Amino acid sequence: MQKRWTVKKYQPSQEQQLQAALKIHPILCRLLVQRGILKFEEARHFFRPSLDDLHDPWLMKDMDKAVSRIEEAFFRREKILVYGDYDVDGTTAVATVYGFLQQLYDNIEFYIPHRYREGYGISMQGIEYARDNEFGLVIALDCGIKSIDYIAHAAEIGIDFIICDHHLPDAILPPAVAILNPKQEGCPYPYKELSGCGIGFKLISALAQKKGIPMADVYQYLDLVATSIAADIVPMTGENRVLAFHGLKQVNEVPSPGIKALLTLSNLKEKLTTSNLVFVIAPRVNAAGRMDDARKAVNLFMEKDDEKALAIAEMLHGDNQERKGIDMSITQEAVSIIQNDAGMIARKSTVLFQPHWHKGVVGIVASRLIDKYYYRPTIILTQSNDKVAGSARSVSGFNVYEAIHQCKDLLENYGGHFYAAGMTLKPENVPAFQERFEAVVSATISPDLLIPEIVIDSEVWLSDLTPAFYNILRQFEPLGPENLRPVFLARNLTDTGFSRIVKDEHIKLSVRQRNGTPFSGIGFYMADKFDFIAGKKPFDMVFTVEENEWNGNTTLQLKAIDIRPAAYA
Repeated sequence: MQKRWTVKKYQPSQEQQLQAALKIHPILCRLLVQRGILKFEEARHFFRPSLDDLHDPWLMKDMDKAVSRIEEAFFRREKILVYGDYDVDGTTAVATVYGFLQQLYDNIEFYIPHRYREGYGISMQGIEYARDNEFGLVIALDCGIKSIDYIAHAAEIGIDFIICDHHLPDAILPPAVAILNPKQEGCPYPYKELSGCGIGFKLISALAQKKGIPMADVYQYLDLVATSIAADIVPMTGENRVLAFHGLKQVNEVPSPGIKALLTLSNLKEKLTTSNLVFVIAPRVNAAGRMDDARKAVNLFMEKDDEKALAIAEMLHGDNQERKGIDMSITQEAVSIIQNDAGMIARKSTVLFQPHWHKGVVGIVASRLIDKYYYRPTIILTQSNDKVAGSARSVSGFNVYEAIHQCKDLLENYGGHFYAAGMTLKPENVPAFQERFEAVVSATISPDLLIPEIVIDSEVWLSDLTPAFYNILRQFEPLGPENLRPVFLARNLTDTGFSRIVKDEHIKLSVRQRNGTPFSGIGFYMADKFDFIAGKKPFDMVFTVEENEWNGNTTLQLKAIDIRPAAYA
């Protein structure tokens, strides 16, 4: 798949000023400036995240109302229901808040809506469960900000809601007794990008302060907060970076039985990073809700016994194995449908419908099609009872939610954001929806957005990449949106003669630049480029830098992202 390379613009004067203050390699200063770090103190906070840098939870609008309502429930011996979404953010949030409150109060339960029977967010079934079991207070985590009608109904039957949500509110808010959401109008809280679990963490922080409970009792949940931050793809800046840094430290030093069990089953031996959380922990947690019941994930996070945690983790691991088999099968079927239809290959969008496809994996399949096969806005639809339901994913720079909005007359319901969305529609409207969506995309997407973009932080000389350089580069962790792993470009490389194909698909690289010291690297799934590299012609390479351990020796290596003929020799 052809890719376009875009090198970020440089800010020489700001880079030079920062370099004078920090006295580190100019390329590292360039990376910091790109991340909005311009002064010595800002760099100190970036490289040394401290829990002292966390904001006062009482700055959040309605925090006083939320804490007072919880204390009132304690005093009146009301039943409290902790309610959360079925994904990683929701289940970690429930485990955090429920786990903390359970230490203070025993008249409490938790509730996770079933993905297929109830759908996302607050459900009528959930409210009926609260009514039938005489709950007076519901604490909603990672959901609720758009559930105006349901929460109004709950209020009418005597059930109060505290909403802890990080999704963008509408102009009209639900009639909850308290809404904790830094994105709501009039909220003075300085950091707006917390995860749902992060907002739950702020709630228990305030409650702990009010009741004189040591913050150590709150910080024990940082591993769950870090997991939510990584999995929910929120910006890795400000408070999120502080919380993720200390949560990862906790996971690596004293992992909870649940996370330790997941790590055991994944055979992960290396130090845990945000990338591991995203690609190792999160899929297993999400698989519980995709394939069965997400309550298992909450039970895993709260379990204190290692053996019991391992038994629950094995169920999640089994769910994930089943999920992988199903999504790979659907992906192969989807690719076959496209490849056998010339008209579909030529389209600017992909909209596929098969009634037997598993609803729990259609979003994953849409992402996989974009990443590996057809880089264009993609919607995968399946049938659920008498309705068609699906997930949309987009390419960088294209607003798929707005494109779906232009098809709203064909839909029963829809929601989402710039890069991902969901929808339901009647089966008879599927053909018209496929055509309308294609027409909208064709009319609005620019051709360059249909070519995957690699954003490059900086050009470098291979001679820049020393152990001292890397020791500072690794301190850019934890990585995530707005602080992605730095991507470099080196020009005019040549093969030393020792590059080779390994396992038929990959290239073990040995390259040099202008007769410099050879540098090793790895190019996964790049065997098709081997003849060109071995032909001794100069090439340019985009890559990240990592450590490689072999036979007890640790060296730096280049992890190739893309290779093409040298732009200039």
